[in-house]
Amino acid sequence: MLLLTLVMWLLALCAVSLGCPSIVSRSQWGGRPPKNRVPLRTPVRYVVLHQRAGNRCFTPASCSRLVRRIQNYHTFKKGWSDIAYNFLIGEDGRVYEGRGWSTVGAHAKNWNRITLGFSFLGNFST
Repeated sequence: MLLLTLVMWLLALCAVSLGCPSIVSRSQWGGRPPKNRVPLRTPVRYVVLHQRAGNRCFTPASCSRLVRRIQNYHTFKKGWSDIAYNFLIGEDGRVYEGRGWSTVGAHAKNWNRITLGFSFLGNFST
């Protein structure tokens, strides 16, 4: 709960000082509809942060392509109903809607029903 509170305060501070980040909807990045949805009981207790090091994206077009590739991998190779994450954050500064605020993710085994999963795209260590 402390982490979620801290994240919410940081997001609020960011929104006040810099403006809210743009959220790119599934339809805007070309996402396919999920095979099924399991409702997420909110508010969640935890937030899980992931980093998908590897492919990078710096424009809305390249980040949308990358998010579509991730969705394809998760659904066709892993056999999941949709992209694993609730949201993905591109190196272009935009937030890409995955499963969204109200759907259980597939990003953290045994933790999905009480978390939101955010994944950073690209390499933020250099």
